[in-house]
Amino acid sequence: AAAAATPAPPSTASEASPLRGDARRSRRAPIVHRRKTIITNLLQFSPLLAVVLMTRSSGMSVDGLSSPSPARFVGFDLGTSGARMSVIERSSSSSSGSGGSKYTEIHSDSILWSKEGDGREGGNDGGGGSYDDAEAWEDAVRTLLGRASSSSASASSSSSSSSDGSSAAPPHDDLLSSVRSICVSGTSASCLIVDAKDAGRIVRPARMYDYDVVARSQSSSSGGDPSHALRAMDLLDRYAPPQHTARARTGALAKLLAWHCESPLRRGEVLCHQADYVTMRLASDPKKCGSGPDNVRAISSDWHNCLKLGYDVRELEWPEWMISCLEDKDGAGLEDALSVLPSRVVSPGEPIGTISASVASEYGLPSNCMLVGGTTDSNAAFFAAAGADPKFGTAVTSLGSTLAIKQLSSNFVEDADRGVYSHRFPVFANGGGGGGKDGDDDDDAAEEEEGESEAWLIGGASNVGCAVLRQQGFSTDELLTLSERIDPSSDSPLSYYPLTKTGERFPDADPDRQPRLEPIPDDRSEYLHGLLQGIGDVEREGYRVLGDLGAVPPLPVRVLSCGGGARNAMW
Repeated sequence: AAAAATPAPPSTASEASPLRGDARRSRRAPIVHRRKTIITNLLQFSPLLAVVLMTRSSGMSVDGLSSPSPARFVGFDLGTSGARMSVIERSSSSSSGSGGSKYTEIHSDSILWSKEGDGREGGNDGGGGSYDDAEAWEDAVRTLLGRASSSSASASSSSSSSSDGSSAAPPHDDLLSSVRSICVSGTSASCLIVDAKDAGRIVRPARMYDYDVVARSQSSSSGGDPSHALRAMDLLDRYAPPQHTARARTGALAKLLAWHCESPLRRGEVLCHQADYVTMRLASDPKKCGSGPDNVRAISSDWHNCLKLGYDVRELEWPEWMISCLEDKDGAGLEDALSVLPSRVVSPGEPIGTISASVASEYGLPSNCMLVGGTTDSNAAFFAAAGADPKFGTAVTSLGSTLAIKQLSSNFVEDADRGVYSHRFPVFANGGGGGGKDGDDDDDAAEEEEGESEAWLIGGASNVGCAVLRQQGFSTDELLTLSERIDPSSDSPLSYYPLTKTGERFPDADPDRQPRLEPIPDDRSEYLHGLLQGIGDVEREGYRVLGDLGAVPPLPVRVLSCGGGARNAMW
């Protein structure tokens, strides 16, 4: 009942249905947020995981909702190495002096993707299938939900207060009964093609964040025709604005055009990002017999995932150049460009529908649990680390299998040649939105009231990262031991560019960039020092590039680190 007390504004009431049936068809996104009208959402973030969690308010926060159980929120993060689930709930205490709310993570679980296989083979920690298999994504999410809803009853014994006074996890058999909303984050530009008229059936397998349409088509193992990828890139060269992030060979639009050049898109085929696909599956009941309207699925997406597809995050619409690229006879020649694109693009955290009755019943979730607009994994990492109201110049480095950096800037910058792009930072009803400065709250409030405040998450993602450590044979125990022998005050004489394979995305988008991992010293500690320093060099260069392109401020004032690599104190 509490979750149901979150009505959409009158102007968007017709869009509040579940992710099924016909969607409104317009070049402009059905739900358009401009400046202060963005302040219709109340988003809350997990402090411990890359999740974006939300409850819609009409001048009302979670505090004002009456419920027999604490309001809880679920986030799924589909990353480069696995899938993770986090459940948070409102703590009994409020964060002092901030006017915000404090949330506590009460449950966390994860599954690692298998290193190789056809997507149906089990990986580590319960078996996650292949990282590029969409069915494995859904299986992972369902496995995590199943574990959360049916963990051993012994967990209930821990429902009393813990030794440090914090609230311990509730009984697991009741863990999901008061969940208000679910949000999914996925890797940027990872996408696939589904048949929206056939219950979202996968018709073209996923092409992941690092899939380079040209390089892959030219590889001896692909068996493809390189002319298709070259044709796709020619279309982008002719239609996309100079330096636009959608011009990238690893972008979602390049993948969409390459798919069409390989085999023309058919009626009902729609591009679906990783987060979009999982959200759609959570909203869908099992397929019914026949081909009627009950099997039609509307694909919804969000500002962040759609950026590399070409979505205009400043005007919040599909731009004319993109429509022309897809529809012109000299372009892709599609009859209706909008038919192959997500039918709704919303703010991260905005409600897009409810979970299906079958999912609610199977996992003990409320039938009115909302599914909300998602985000990308590195953006979610920024929210989790920096919160909802960071200062301009706040930066977050994600040290995972790959390296991603984000910095909050007051202006928009992009350069496809450097792999740099800008995500619109949502404005939050709980006072967030970025850019706060000590001592100027009144000025900020006035500026916000006039709707002129904008904040941008600018950054990029490199292909260097922790994956190279595994590739070079470092075990977990070895990393711990060797790290202690490194002197962080001295520079390594080794100069590495620690890629695991050919090709770089950022801070210089170079598909031909080669790994540089030699010479290899006899001392493994010296080798580790050089590799960690090499990744650090890429991080430093990345922030320098953002400043050169016009970030405001030009350098970070604060850098937070997250991801598996952040656990290494010596690094």
